[in-house]
Amino acid sequence: MGESSSSDSVSVDMETISLGGGKEHFVQTGHGSVSVVVFGDPDKPALITYPDIALNHMSCFQGLFFCPEAASFLLHNFCVYHISPPGHELGAGAISSDIPVPSVDDLADTVADVLDFFGIGAVMCLGVTAGAYILTLFAMKYRERVLGLILVSPLCRTPSWTEWLYNKLMANLLYFYGMCGMMKECLLQRYFSKEVRGSPQALESDIVQACRSLLEERKGTNVLRYLQAISGRQDLTEGLKKLQCRTLIFVGENSPFHSDAIHMTMKLDRRFSALVEVQACGSMVTEEQPHAMLIPLEYFFMGYGLYRPCQLNGSPRSPLSPTCISPELLSPESMGLKLKPIKTRIALQV
Repeated sequence: MGESSSSDSVSVDMETISLGGGKEHFVQTGHGSVSVVVFGDPDKPALITYPDIALNHMSCFQGLFFCPEAASFLLHNFCVYHISPPGHELGAGAISSDIPVPSVDDLADTVADVLDFFGIGAVMCLGVTAGAYILTLFAMKYRERVLGLILVSPLCRTPSWTEWLYNKLMANLLYFYGMCGMMKECLLQRYFSKEVRGSPQALESDIVQACRSLLEERKGTNVLRYLQAISGRQDLTEGLKKLQCRTLIFVGENSPFHSDAIHMTMKLDRRFSALVEVQACGSMVTEEQPHAMLIPLEYFFMGYGLYRPCQLNGSPRSPLSPTCISPELLSPESMGLKLKPIKTRIALQV
């Protein structure tokens, strides 16, 4: 698959807003306005992110990027471009019903339009669930523009009957009631494990409370558009066999999409891919257990000649020490150092 022929005529305009240390750019692409929040030095290699349904960079990636070890490591090596699905940015208004609902192909092409605007060639990609699907599709359509994929609880097949019914329920809730309480509960079940969602006997965790608060401002019509796009996705299995970029997959053991991640791992070229299964975790590993991502990310990036800044060595909370991993975890492969499938759960010390 090649680049969209319409990309040659795309008019791209931009507006910039300062946002918590990053700058928010509104890029008008061939499929509508897209918010991109940029952190770091634009002269460094680019890392782009794409979130799951109803999320943006604050609700999907802040756990990982607020983790001091991860933030220092990632910003030391990359300029980070957080791309939001249309209408999912902070403070977004409702998208007009006159604008057609984008397909997953449209959303993947939008990523290419954003890179064209910023003058970026090849990028590292980090996506969560639906966002992981969009970036995988982007990697298939624009192979020369993707250096590597980091996918968290990714989707790669058409929806199962269970997911189809669940998506139908959410679509009806959004259409008739907007971002109501039941809709938020459906989404929180999609994102998080029971352990952090709480129960009648235990309060829900801070990360779930924060996510619930951020969902409050999301416009139901905008979320419905993204849900409709991802519900109409095609099976990427055949394309996975030809995907040559290095791929690191994280999946929460309790994610509803656990089987998709395992299927994807089996179909990818094992010389270029690795799986990390995180125990007692839901889909959104970036929020629920971001520390479990640090060691695998560090070794994954070693294959690209990237490294962790030495000033982090003294961090008492850092799990990035050789004592935290088994020597059998790593073996020399074409990735530089290749992760074998593992199960890991890192206990955080306060």
